[in-house]
Amino acid sequence: MNKNSNSYQILYSAIMVVLVGAVLALIYMSLKPKQDENIANDTRNQILSALHIVAPSEAEIPATYEKYITQDLLVDHEGNVTDSTKNCAFDVDMKKNMKLAESERLLPVMKCTLDDGSVKYVIPVYGAGLWGPIWGYVAIDDDGNTIYGADFSHEGETPGLGARITEDAFQDQFVAKELYQDGEFKNVSVMKKGQQPTDGSDYVDAISGATITSRGVSAMMHRCLKAYDPFFKKLQSKTD
Repeated sequence: MNKNSNSYQILYSAIMVVLVGAVLALIYMSLKPKQDENIANDTRNQILSALHIVAPSEAEIPATYEKYITQDLLVDHEGNVTDSTKNCAFDVDMKKNMKLAESERLLPVMKCTLDDGSVKYVIPVYGAGLWGPIWGYVAIDDDGNTIYGADFSHEGETPGLGARITEDAFQDQFVAKELYQDGEFKNVSVMKKGQQPTDGSDYVDAISGATITSRGVSAMMHRCLKAYDPFFKKLQSKTD
């Protein structure tokens, strides 16, 4: 075949595209299990952070998670447990889940038992910030009311502003805040410093210069946690 002909050049290019594509696909498939495990470990670490638990090392994150997360639960909108198989809560894709109608949405719960025997319930939250998705995990005491800890993350918030939702100074404000006032779900509002909510709810200070992201966290908390009201009420009835 004439190497200078158009047909040769086209055939050669087509073969190279197929070969390169095959190599890239092989590399992707070989790396995907490791990538998936890294993503899962990052999620496990966020859940542990909401519980104020630090794994001894990155390699020990899975074992630390298995030690403290004693049960996965899915609950319905009446607060009833519908599934408790291993990882049923961990495997819920919250991005897709939050697009569903409330009646179709899965409500994941990770049950945790700490070293002192106390039980916490970790709830995933997902919402929108200024530039993209924000998400996190909120740990609730077994009284179904008091926040034990929170960990938030984001996709593209502004460094030094909205991205500060990942900092301890912001997250630690939620500790010991209560979701209920006089038996009614009120959430925990994120308010501009010096302001207070008019509905009597507990509140934390917003991040200065990041009004939209702060409001996003507040809306995310309310939208996601309010769906668990029947579940929280069942927990509260056990401690009365």
